[in-house]
Amino acid sequence: MSVWDDLDLLLDSPSSLSSSATTKGTVKDNPNFKVQEDVAALRKAIEGLGTTEKTLVEVLTQRTNAQRQLIAQAYEKATGRTLVDDLKGDTGGDFESVLVALVTPPAVYDSQEVLKAIKGPGTTETTLTEIFASRSNKQIKALSEAYLAKTGRPLLDDLKGEVSGDYGKALLILAEGKRNESTQVDAAKAKTDAKTLYDAGEKKWGTDEAKFIDILCHGSVPQLRQMFVEYKGISKKTLQESIESEMNGDLEELLVAVVKCVKSVPAFFAERLFKSMKGTGTTESTLTRIIVSRSEVDLMDIRAEYKKIFGHTLYSQLETEVGGSYGDVIKRLCGQD
Repeated sequence: MSVWDDLDLLLDSPSSLSSSATTKGTVKDNPNFKVQEDVAALRKAIEGLGTTEKTLVEVLTQRTNAQRQLIAQAYEKATGRTLVDDLKGDTGGDFESVLVALVTPPAVYDSQEVLKAIKGPGTTETTLTEIFASRSNKQIKALSEAYLAKTGRPLLDDLKGEVSGDYGKALLILAEGKRNESTQVDAAKAKTDAKTLYDAGEKKWGTDEAKFIDILCHGSVPQLRQMFVEYKGISKKTLQESIESEMNGDLEELLVAVVKCVKSVPAFFAERLFKSMKGTGTTESTLTRIIVSRSEVDLMDIRAEYKKIFGHTLYSQLETEVGGSYGDVIKRLCGQD
């Protein structure tokens, strides 16, 4: 049985999508944090002959983002230069990308990833799907504010110009960050919604995508979980299996991601990490984004799900996939079980 078919434990497990999710991050506040000492160490590492990459790794992976922001402010005050600019000037490639990600506030980092996904020719739907399916309302609102501050344009306006069709409709609903947050479950509505989706998909020729989009992109996590259970009772298939057989392309990917995140955000990310390292070559951009953005949220849970699903630790996989100073950062953030 796959992690996605087991609905028994679903109704009682906590969700990273609700804003009250407990912190299961691997990176915690450093109790011995001394901002001036860190600034001095970073300056020495950057300004000396050649860059002492080891120092950059040690300082920046062992501090929370809030502590890194204090370092960045003090660094600029002391040097007249921004830490981001100095890191960009002194490092390169994936190592540069991960260090810059670490010193960027989470909401700003999310907004930059979205901007990257929609800028230039073609849109990176997989990135948009990953971000908007997995973030809480609070995180999406912060992302939108950061996006507006950076570009001077509302996020929804830019997305409207980039995504279209049913995929676009679903993504725009998620990007509003208005998912119902009620913890109350209406059992009768769960039954009705399950029947509505069964009638809109499995039961008829052709699929009424609008019904799936409306229910899945607006419903609260507890309500949708109850509906998943009811759906399996009616259809004998999980809702995910129905979506996979009824739809295709970006819309299928997005709605499956929504279903997975409603069930378990950590398991969703464990799969994304596995896929980013599968086959030849590693998709470093995905690896960096997930490890950095979840390091203070639920990376410990992601590690646990990874081991459960794939039978070996995330850390051991990283050891074979990433090397050099970039690999050091990623492995430090991941931490060993």
